[in-house]
Amino acid sequence: MRSELVVLGGGPGGYAAAFLAADLGIQVTLVNAESRLGGVCLLRGCIPSKALLHVAKVMSEARELAAWGIEFPPPSINLDALRAAKNGVIETLTGGLDQLAKRRNVQVLHARGRFTGSQELRLEPLGGQAGQADQLSFEHCILAVGSSPVIPPPLRIDSRRVTDSTGALELNDIPERLLVVGGGYIGLEMGSVYAELGTRVTVVELTDGLLPGVDRDLVRPLAARLAKRFDRILLNTKVGKLAERGNLIEATLESPGGEATQETFDRVLVAVGRRPNSAGLGLETTQAKIDARGFVVVDQKQRTADPHLLAIGDVAGEPMLAHKATHEGKVAVEGLSGGPAEFDARAIPAVVFTDPEIAWAGLTEADAKRGGRHITVARYPWAANGRAQSLHRTDGLTKLLIESGTDRVLGAGIVGSGAGDMIAEVVLAIEMGCTVRDLTESIHPHPTLGETIPAAGEVHLGLATEIYRPKRKPATA
Repeated sequence: MRSELVVLGGGPGGYAAAFLAADLGIQVTLVNAESRLGGVCLLRGCIPSKALLHVAKVMSEARELAAWGIEFPPPSINLDALRAAKNGVIETLTGGLDQLAKRRNVQVLHARGRFTGSQELRLEPLGGQAGQADQLSFEHCILAVGSSPVIPPPLRIDSRRVTDSTGALELNDIPERLLVVGGGYIGLEMGSVYAELGTRVTVVELTDGLLPGVDRDLVRPLAARLAKRFDRILLNTKVGKLAERGNLIEATLESPGGEATQETFDRVLVAVGRRPNSAGLGLETTQAKIDARGFVVVDQKQRTADPHLLAIGDVAGEPMLAHKATHEGKVAVEGLSGGPAEFDARAIPAVVFTDPEIAWAGLTEADAKRGGRHITVARYPWAANGRAQSLHRTDGLTKLLIESGTDRVLGAGIVGSGAGDMIAEVVLAIEMGCTVRDLTESIHPHPTLGETIPAAGEVHLGLATEIYRPKRKPATA
């Protein structure tokens, strides 16, 4: 078999690249190592987790209505129905992708692809099925094989009670006690789901704070809320090893002082990070280069060192985000088609879909400090926002990072209900090179949480309506 373009991987980056290439008249073959399109994001990541997080948030909001004098009986959970509803969302979206591929005449091959050279793949059947392996040659190939969860060797035991995020999303049961190893976004999101379903959740994080690397101003309100919802949050703590003891998992927890204690849990979720799927692909038969962390090295047009290969998404570098992969896929195809496209984003938004949500984009305070950038930080507390007050969600914060001298918006961070939807406005502002006044002079509807964005700009300009700041007295001689 031969194809003008092969896309290896059927996730958000892969199918976006394949569909755009077909729209531009390129003959495309999409090789997918799973029985359905969608990749990790759709099948066992972004989409199913957000469906469950929606359920968790509704349950939380129903409970918190007691502050308004409205009380509901404790929820009755039909786990089979909840699992079916979550799987129904996946089936709807994967079915849509299949139809879109057919309408575009994209040939989809469900097989494992391994390079045997710069312009050839060996296709192996899925599921260990016996059969003749096919050879597929091509002019160009876009590598979009994603990443996989990491489980450190001391935590790898042969037990169905120890799982990664994939297993946690299967909702096989609602454990009485769940240990979450890792205080990153995956651990906190899944921990939030199980806590609302009635599980006693313990989170263990090796560093001194949840969500390492994320702005502390944004993490603080979330940490305070999770401290009330989770059974325990243990910082500066390491899980030394795991062992199965009957129907339980015994975890050895090592404190900062070096003391070790053993505790038992019904299930353990290991969520300590992901690694790129660059190994075992036969890339050594090509000219593509792989860095020390396992990422395929690419330029701004997503080209590798091999003139026939491109790479996008998680396998091509951080941040490992679906929307980054989609954008890179389009850049790669437009470049192959002779266009001037290259990956040159000023702001790649990131969202943690906990409650409250955390979202940020562009420059961070840590970035500015490392780079010696002169900035001003403007913070607007949601306690001053009418919409936040009416929702009883005044724990939010909107902050802008503004370039000194030009007043250009370089970065933003938001923590609060719906932060993930709100951040897109600031992404556009950063990409367009907008100043603070561009934001503050754009009329926003009232009452909305979105008003906190221009309000943060008004704080910077000293014009905030809802926050009183006394004028400085002139200095006396």
